Amino acid sequence: MNKAIIGRKLGMTQYFAPDGTVVPVTVVEAGPCAVTQVKTLANDGYAAVQMAFGDVKEKQVTKPMAGHFKKAGVPAARILREFRLENAESYEVGKVVKCDSFEAGDVVDVSGTTKGRGYTGVIKRWNQHRLKETHGVGPVHREVGSMGANSSPSRVFKGKNLAGQYGGEAVTMLNLTVVKVDAARNCLLIKGAVPGGSGSFVTIRSAVKTQKK
Repeated sequence: MNKAIIGRKLGMTQYFAPDGTVVPVTVVEAGPCAVTQVKTLANDGYAAVQMAFGDVKEKQVTKPMAGHFKKAGVPAARILREFRLENAESYEVGKVVKCDSFEAGDVVDVSGTTKGRGYTGVIKRWNQHRLKETHGVGPVHREVGSMGANSSPSRVFKGKNLAGQYGGEAVTMLNLTVVKVDAARNCLLIKGAVPGGSGSFVTIRSAVKTQKK
């Protein structure tokens, strides 16, 4: 059964397993998420579930969105996401999805927006090496270095790793494991790191490409 939910990253901590193993985990406030729309193959051409998350005042949403929430019979929300699920028809409009829909041991994919780092050089952006700090090299030792051939083809090939905007990109971490489900606090403890800073919104869904042991 495919599952999905919207959450907010709270930060990272350590979880001590029953055997004493220390596991680095990311704490995600997952849900509750209200189902605002269910798309079917007959009506929309594909099966999907639309969920809303995050408290917001109704006056802070646009009139079309306010009408959309009112039609679904759910309060206004800050985030609206759509998940293509095979079992979309099993969801009902107005139903609330909570974190207890997941279980410890589930393998999930987590999507989020990475931290924006602004305009950075090639060392920070692409993990390149410094130039030699000897006489005749420089005066800049953190520059990109050689761009390629000089006379032919007399241009820089596309795809060259150069300085530029770094971060602020949509990234999905695949095949992460749910370590613990805290239904009382609406939290999921997911092994490893997930994209984004503390307080950023993430989406969690069943893994698409599960690893075979």
